[in-house]
Amino acid sequence: MTGPAINHPRRRAAVIFIFVTVLIDILSFGIIIPVLPHLIIEMVGGSIARAAVWASGFGSLFMLMQFVCSPIQGALSDRFGRRVVILISCCGLGIDFIVMALAPVLWILFIGRAISGMCSASFTTANAYIADITPREKRAAAFGLVGAAFGLGFIIGPALGGFLGHLWIRLPFWVAACLSLTNFVYGLLVLPESLPRERRSSRIEWKHANPVGSLLLLKRYPQVFALAAVFFLIALAQYSLNGTFVLYTDFRFGWDTKTVGLALGLVGLCTAIVQGGLVRPLAPKLGDRKLMLAGLTFAVIGYAVFGFSPAAWLFWIGIPFLCLGGLAGPPAQAMMTGMVDPAEQGRLQGALTSLRSFAGIFGPLLFANLFALFISKHAPVPDFSGIAFVLAAALVVAALALTAYATRGMTAPGPAPIPQPDTEPPL
Repeated sequence: MTGPAINHPRRRAAVIFIFVTVLIDILSFGIIIPVLPHLIIEMVGGSIARAAVWASGFGSLFMLMQFVCSPIQGALSDRFGRRVVILISCCGLGIDFIVMALAPVLWILFIGRAISGMCSASFTTANAYIADITPREKRAAAFGLVGAAFGLGFIIGPALGGFLGHLWIRLPFWVAACLSLTNFVYGLLVLPESLPRERRSSRIEWKHANPVGSLLLLKRYPQVFALAAVFFLIALAQYSLNGTFVLYTDFRFGWDTKTVGLALGLVGLCTAIVQGGLVRPLAPKLGDRKLMLAGLTFAVIGYAVFGFSPAAWLFWIGIPFLCLGGLAGPPAQAMMTGMVDPAEQGRLQGALTSLRSFAGIFGPLLFANLFALFISKHAPVPDFSGIAFVLAAALVVAALALTAYATRGMTAPGPAPIPQPDTEPPL
């Protein structure tokens, strides 16, 4: 179940393009992070309270659109090929940023954010592309390279967006549009197709091209279904950072925005180092299973340090441990891609992106409200403001136990034997 016969120079160019695609997409989104709330404040007449309500709606809408559209993009890429879906997404994202840059009223900006969520589902197809062109034993390293692009994007994007937004609040949207459209032209000239016609789906099964249907697809492969559950638990735990990091560090340590920015920059730097520098050499030496178990163990330590830190210096020490938890993601992706049919890689990635988006719909609300309860006068346990990170650690412990059970027969380095799907037909 190896990738198609793309010769080495073309495969290398394609992998570089996917890296650049993910990096530019993350840069595009990162650039607007510092300015979007302020633009909303302008559009609602200066009320921070109203802007906060709208901003939370923007975030939930973005993740909802990813949740719905990721399986659709995956199914379309299985049927028509990866290249056309990736290029359409890049072009659509660029046009959408232009619409957002010009938006005169809030409801147009709101629609633009919805379209951004739809187009950002191209990460689904990018991961399927990597699975197409990379041998199974090298996929963990390839997925680690994509993870490094995420880290680099989050290092550069928000800092650049803050600088551009200081010059003009809508300038970051124009820069994001230029990046996306440049990426589209670059891909049009460079990117080869990774999925030959003979390996594509004969038709689109619309009953599977939705979040529920894509999860039913996972049930055909019990081991994949278990690893997908691990994937969901990891994603849900990560949203403890989105929901409470800034508020927690302000409440517990009195950090200002500058200190928070430095901490998030360190997170991005460590993530890039782990994903881009450690996964590639460690994957062949340890094997996917051991690497994944090690990553989850580091993540548990990182979240626990965050939750129980009595002082800020110890909290800083927790950041590298938490980022080492990123060792778990690439081997998990590699194992799952090696367990499904090549014609179903797009639907697999769509299902995984939907799981991540589903966690993003309600995860921040869960952790933020839990944090608010435990710092209120009605707190069940006094002085336990780190409860969100403790819960995240517990979720990763559950993921660690499930991983150990689901992969108990995969002891040697290298790819696992390819299991067959259940014989009963999907619902």
